[in-house]
Amino acid sequence: MGISRRSILKTSAAAAVIGAARTLLPSGAFAAGAGPEVAGLKLGFIALTDAAPLIIAKEKGLFDKYGLTGVEVLKQASWGATRDNLVLGGEANGIDGAHILTPMPYLISTGKVTQNNVPVPMSIVARLNLDSQGISVAKEYAETGVQLDASKLKDAFATKKAAGNEIKVAMTFPGGTHDLWIRYWLAAGGIDPDKDVSTIVVPPPQMVANMKVGNMDAFCVGEPWNEQLVNQGIGFTACTTGELWKGHPEKALGLRSDWIEKNPNAAKALMMAVIEAQIWADSMDNKEEMASILGKRQWFNVPPKDVAGRLKGNINYGNGRMEEKTGLEMKFFKDHASYPFKSHDAWFLTENIRWGKFSADTDIKALVDKVNREDIWRAAAADLGLAAADIPTSTSRGVETFFDGKVFDPENPKAYLDSLTIKAGA
Repeated sequence: MGISRRSILKTSAAAAVIGAARTLLPSGAFAAGAGPEVAGLKLGFIALTDAAPLIIAKEKGLFDKYGLTGVEVLKQASWGATRDNLVLGGEANGIDGAHILTPMPYLISTGKVTQNNVPVPMSIVARLNLDSQGISVAKEYAETGVQLDASKLKDAFATKKAAGNEIKVAMTFPGGTHDLWIRYWLAAGGIDPDKDVSTIVVPPPQMVANMKVGNMDAFCVGEPWNEQLVNQGIGFTACTTGELWKGHPEKALGLRSDWIEKNPNAAKALMMAVIEAQIWADSMDNKEEMASILGKRQWFNVPPKDVAGRLKGNINYGNGRMEEKTGLEMKFFKDHASYPFKSHDAWFLTENIRWGKFSADTDIKALVDKVNREDIWRAAAADLGLAAADIPTSTSRGVETFFDGKVFDPENPKAYLDSLTIKAGA
């Protein structure tokens, strides 16, 4: 008997989810095959709503259910700390895997962001979510009326710069998703992120405090920090990233490749627990409970109201704009949110070629095939008995179109790059 997503999403009770899966595996996890090689591993997370699948899997006992009774979900101070702990590995008091910015496993695997440029092979086994990051701007720019069109900031930025002031735009890690979203937004508005502004790195939980004291003009970060900024009256959200690219991929579940090689059954068990958590997290009936869980001291340490609104797709932009049921809520499982499309990884690599993080002659397909382990996701989905409709038939989601009309064909990344006016070295 298979689990259908529809039957799971109808209920708000975790017990019903777990009960449904026990019907699938009546004698416990891996009734038909070998159990996990190890009982535990160390997973890192940053205090961001898109870490929810790991937190929910821990809180709801889903790791335990699949034989991973010793999983630790450990808070990281920054994406730089996540990288450093992944390089160390779990056996050396680091971590074995993490909730991570999708490009980071590529940057780490190629040694682009590691000490002495030493490559540390990483694998992506799942996507954790789609959509629901935000680009927020300091209150002083409210009168520009800036929203999706960043060009409305051009004159204000130029005036401030002419007066001898630096324009600081914050993101969370060079070459990471937030860096790419804010660069895309600025460049689409005719603002060169390398020449017209200074990009700075700020850990997600420190964004609001830094804008409060005037350290930045704009930032891109995941939730709940954009919503908290608005709730504290410090700034406003110009747009959400789902408005730049509806249904865009965001965080991934990354694991050290050597850990997977040693523990293939445990990797599949981990994936099964995470997929089940993602299905639970997608139910609107569970959003309030989820906000309360994420708000706890050991996880985010924020008021649940800072998490809840945008989780449901209700957005107070903080500039007089209030929209409900936008469809821009974070997706954890629906719309194939959990499956790590190779075509999406190809876009992230192409954008990092655009901004000089990877060389123009990078073999995108070969690198994606090396890092992206969608086969592990598929094996877990098969063991869970997911409905056929919830398992993509291709590793590509096909051609993607952005808010400014640009088109990315994963079969022809060069054509996309050639269509972009503002890029490194241009």
